Amino acid sequence: MSKRHRSPNIATPPKRARTAEEEDAKDHDSDQEDDLSEPTLCAGEVVSDAGIVEGITLKNFMCHSHLGPFTFSSNVNFVVGNNGSGKSAILTALIVALGGNAQATNRGVALKGFVKEGENSADVSITLRNKGRDAYKPEVYGESIIVDLRITRDGLRTYKLKSKSGKLISHKKEELVSILDNFNIQVNNPVSVLTQEMSKYFLHTKGDGDKYKFFMKATQLEQMREDFVYIKETRHITEDKIEQHSECLKDFKRKYREKEDHYNSLASLDEMHTRLEELQKQMAWALVAEMEKESEPLKETLQSERSATKKYDEKVVEWKNKVEDAEQKQKQSQEQLDGITRQLSALQSKCAELRAGVQKQNVVLKSSELTVHRCKTNLRNLEKDKVQLSSRIKDLNLSISQTTGAESQARAERVQQMQTELEHLSHQIATLGQQIDQYQNACSRVTEEQGKMRREQQTLQKSIDASRRNLQMMESSRSNRLQRFGEHLPALLSAISEAHKKGQFKQRPRGPLGFLISLRDPEMALAVEVCLKGQLQAFCCDNHGDERVLQTLMAKVLRTNRRPAIITSHFLPRVHDTSKRAVNHPEYPSVLQALEIDDPVVANCLIDQRGIETVLLIKNRTEARRVMQGRNPPQNCHQAFSKEGDQIFTNRSYTAEQSRANYLSGDVEEEIRHLQREMENHTALANRFQQQMKRLDEDLKQNEVLLRRTHGEQKATKGKAMKLQLELTDLKNMDESQLEDLQPLEEDLQEIVAKISSMRVKHDEERAQMVEHKASYEMAEQEYKKYKEQIATLAEETDSKKEKLSKTDHVVLKCKHHKKHYDEKRSTHLRNIQTLEDSLASKEQELEVSIVKATEICPERQEVSRTARSLDSEISRLKVKISTQREKQGDREEVMRQYREALENYKNMAQQMKNLNSFIKCLDNVLNDRLQVYAELRRFVSARCKYYFDCMLAQRNYTGYMTFDHKNETLSITVQPGQRDDEGLNDTRSLSGGERSFSTVCFVLSLWAITESPFRCLDEFDVYMDMVNRRISMDMMLKVAASQRYRQFIFLTPQNMSSLPVSKFIRVLRLKDPDRGQNNAQRTGDEDQ
Repeated sequence: MSKRHRSPNIATPPKRARTAEEEDAKDHDSDQEDDLSEPTLCAGEVVSDAGIVEGITLKNFMCHSHLGPFTFSSNVNFVVGNNGSGKSAILTALIVALGGNAQATNRGVALKGFVKEGENSADVSITLRNKGRDAYKPEVYGESIIVDLRITRDGLRTYKLKSKSGKLISHKKEELVSILDNFNIQVNNPVSVLTQEMSKYFLHTKGDGDKYKFFMKATQLEQMREDFVYIKETRHITEDKIEQHSECLKDFKRKYREKEDHYNSLASLDEMHTRLEELQKQMAWALVAEMEKESEPLKETLQSERSATKKYDEKVVEWKNKVEDAEQKQKQSQEQLDGITRQLSALQSKCAELRAGVQKQNVVLKSSELTVHRCKTNLRNLEKDKVQLSSRIKDLNLSISQTTGAESQARAERVQQMQTELEHLSHQIATLGQQIDQYQNACSRVTEEQGKMRREQQTLQKSIDASRRNLQMMESSRSNRLQRFGEHLPALLSAISEAHKKGQFKQRPRGPLGFLISLRDPEMALAVEVCLKGQLQAFCCDNHGDERVLQTLMAKVLRTNRRPAIITSHFLPRVHDTSKRAVNHPEYPSVLQALEIDDPVVANCLIDQRGIETVLLIKNRTEARRVMQGRNPPQNCHQAFSKEGDQIFTNRSYTAEQSRANYLSGDVEEEIRHLQREMENHTALANRFQQQMKRLDEDLKQNEVLLRRTHGEQKATKGKAMKLQLELTDLKNMDESQLEDLQPLEEDLQEIVAKISSMRVKHDEERAQMVEHKASYEMAEQEYKKYKEQIATLAEETDSKKEKLSKTDHVVLKCKHHKKHYDEKRSTHLRNIQTLEDSLASKEQELEVSIVKATEICPERQEVSRTARSLDSEISRLKVKISTQREKQGDREEVMRQYREALENYKNMAQQMKNLNSFIKCLDNVLNDRLQVYAELRRFVSARCKYYFDCMLAQRNYTGYMTFDHKNETLSITVQPGQRDDEGLNDTRSLSGGERSFSTVCFVLSLWAITESPFRCLDEFDVYMDMVNRRISMDMMLKVAASQRYRQFIFLTPQNMSSLPVSKFIRVLRLKDPDRGQNNAQRTGDEDQ
C-alpha cells in the first residue's frame, strides 16, 4: 500500500448520523425491510458526494473483449452473474485503474497478463463523482473525473485524466495519486476492496497473527508503525554521524591549533622588501633614461630626411610640366586628325551612296538589255508560228473537200454518248479522289498527332526519370546533404581526402561549391541557384597539377557519369576586397551578402567566376524591374534576380526555366513531398497519354482500311475510264484530219499577226530606254570615281597625321614614365619619413608609458648612476633570497588564509555537532509523545472494533469477543452460535462454513465502522454461507448501507439476489453467462431496485 502524506481518518468515529436500530429478534426481517425502504438519519439525509464510482467500462481486459459501460448507484450495487461472466474482472479493473499493483488483485503477477490474448492493449475507463465539499479541483474537472487506463502487451500502463466534458487534463500518475489521497481511496486496503482470493484466505486462516495483521493493515496502524520504525532508524543513523563528527572535530581542533602557532611565529621580511622597493624605483627611472638616449638618433635621421624632400618635389613639378606640354601637343594633333577623319567619313558616306547609285543604274541597265533581248527572241518565235499555221490551214482546206457527211453523223453520235459516259466516270473518280484525300488527311493528322504525343510522352518520361532521380537524391540527402549534388559525390570527397593525406595535392580542392555555401534567407534559394547554375557542382583547384590529379580521381569514381566542372585559381587566405566594385543597395542585398561562406577560397572563386558582388537579389519581380530598368539603376549592378528566379537586366529580362530549387532548398521533407506529388501528376498524365495513343491507333487503323478500300474502287473506275477514253480517241483519230475546225486556226493566225505588230513596237520602246539607262550609268560612274580620288588624297594626309600623333604619344608616354619614376621615389621617401615618425612616436609613447609607470613606482625622478642591467641582477638576487626565506616560513597570505580556514572549519563542525544533538533530543521527545498517542489510538480503535463486533454478532443472537494482544501481535476471535447448547465460547476454526462466513462478515462490518472510504467492494462474501446466514448477513450489510447513504457499496456475488427488498437505493447489474467459445461477456442490462 502506497504511503499517504495526509493523516488517516481511522482515529475518529464517523461524524454522520447513523440509522436508529430498534428491532427485536422475532421481527428482524420485517424491520430490516422497513429500514431499507424508509431510512431515517438523525442529522438529516446525507447525499453521496466525492469519490464514489459512477461507471466503469472494460475493453480487451483479461478474457473479455468488451464489458460495460456499467452505471453504479450512489449507495448499494450488486453485480451478479455466473462464474466467468466478468464480476472479478470488473473488480480487478477497478483496483488496477486506481493505482493498485497486479499482486493486489490476486489475478496475476504482471500487468501484461490482463491484456486479452491476441490483442495489443487493454483499456479501462472509470468515472468518479466529484461533487460536494471534498471535490478535487471542481473548477478544472467539473462534477466528474474520468480515469482512462491503457495497458500494453509489454506491461506498460498510461493514464489519461479527463474532465466531465471529456477534456484531457493530465496524464501523470502523480495527479491520480493526489486525487486518490483527496478522496481517501485505498484500493490495496482489504477493507475497502476485499477480493475473492483475500476473502477465501481470511476465511481459511487459522492464525491469530494473520488476523492481527489484517486488522492493522485495514486500520492503517501498520503504516503508522512503519513510519515510527523508519524514524528510529533515522535517529540511529544520525547518532552514528555524530560519533563520526566527534572524531573529525578533534582533528579540526588540532589543525586549528597548529595553524595558530604557525601564524604567531611568523617573522617579518620588511627589511628585504624595503630594499627591494628601493631597487625597483631606481630600476624604473633607469629604464626611462635609457629610452631617452635611444630616441636621439631617430630624431637626427628624421631631420635630415625632411630636408631632402624639397629636391624630390622639384623633380616631380618639372616632369609634370613636361607632361602637360606634351599632352597639349598631343591634343592639337588629335584635333587635326579628328577633323580630317570627319571629312574622310563624310566623303566615304557620300562615296558609298554614289556606289550604291552606280550599282542600281547598272542593275537597271542590265534589266533593260535583258528585256530588249527577250523582245527579239519573242518576235522571231512569232514569225515561225505564223509560217507553220499558214501551212496547216492550206492543208486542212484541201482535206475537207474530200470528206463524206453520213459516216461523220454516226461517229459524232457515238462520240457524244461516250463523252457523256466518260464525264460520269470522271465525276465518280473525282468523288473517290476527294474521299481518298479526306482519308489521307485523317491518317496524316492522326500520324502527326501520334508523333506529337510520342514526343510529349518522351519528354514526360524524361521528366519522370529526372523527378525519380531527384527524389532518390532528396531521400538520400536526409542523412547526407551531399547526396543532392550527385550519388557518387560522397565517394569522390572520400577519395580526395585520401589523396590529400597521401600528399598528392598541394592544396586540398574545394567542392562542390554549392555544398560549401548556405543561405541567410531560404526564400532566395531559387534565385541564387539560377544565378550560380552549374557552378554549384563545380570544384576549385589551386594549380593545374592539382587539377590533373582531381580529373584522374573523377575518372575513377564517376566513370560514365557527368563530371563536375573544375575551376583553377590560386587560393588566397582572405576574401577579395570588393568595396569599390560591389553594389551596395540600402534595401536589397547582393548575392555575396545573402550567402554565408566560411571558406575564403569558395567566396573568391564565386566572385571571380560569377561576380556575385554585383548581382542584386530582389524578392518581388515588379520591384526588381522598377529598380533595374528605371532612370537610375544601382551603381555597379549589372543584373538582378527575383525570388521566382527571373533574371532582370537594365534593358531586358528572362524568365527562369525551373520553378524550384534543387540544391539549396532547406526543407528536405517539403521537397520530397513536392517531388512525390509531381511524379504522381506525371504518372497520371502518362497514363492519359497511353489511353489517347491507343485511341489514335484505333482511328488510324480504321482510316487505313477505308483508304485501301477507296483506292481499290478508284483504280477500278479509272480502268473503265481509261478503256472508254481509248475508244473515244480511236473514233476521233479516224476523222480528225477531216473534221478539224478550220475557223480556230484562222483566228490563231490573226492573233499571231497582231502580236507580231505589238512586239515590234515594244522592242523599239525598250531599245530607246536602254540607251537612256546607259547614259545615266556612265554619268554616275564618273562622279563616283571623282569622290574616290578625293578619298585617296585625304587618306594619305590622314596617314601623315597619324604618324605625327604617334610620335607625340611616344613623347607623352616618356614624360609620364619619368614623372611616375620621381613620384614613386618621392612616395618612397615620404613613406620612409612616415616610418621614422611612427617609430619615433612609438618610442616617445613607450617613453611616456615608462615615465608614468616610473612615476607610479616613485613620484620623484631619481638620478641613477647604475645601469638597468646591474639593477636587474641585484633585484633578481634579492627576490631569490626572499623566496628562499618564504619557503622556510611560508607565504604570509597563505599562512593567514590557512589559519582563517582552519578556524572556520572548527567552528562549523562544532556548530553542526550542537545542532545534531539538539535535533536528536527534540526527536526523542516528539517520538515518545507520538508513540504514546499511537498506543492510545490503537487501544481506542481496538475497543471500537470489539464493540461493533459484539453488536454485529447480536444481530443473530451470537455471542463472542475479540482479544487483542498488541505485544505479541495476535488477534483471537471466539464465537458462540445462539442455537448451540455447547458450553463456553468456540474458536472460529470449530465453526461451520456458514457460521465462519457470518462471523467474517461481522468482523468486516466492524472494520467498516472504524475506517473511512468513499466506497466498499466485496467479492463473493457469501461463498460458504447457507441460506439463513446469507440472508442475515445480507440484511446486516444492507442495514449498514442504509445508515450510510454517503458511502457506496459494491457487492459481487454469483447468487440470483432475487430476494432483495425493493428500494430506490439498490441497483442490481446482471451479467451475461460466459460464452466459452469467444470468452466474452456482455452486460444485458441493469435493474434499479
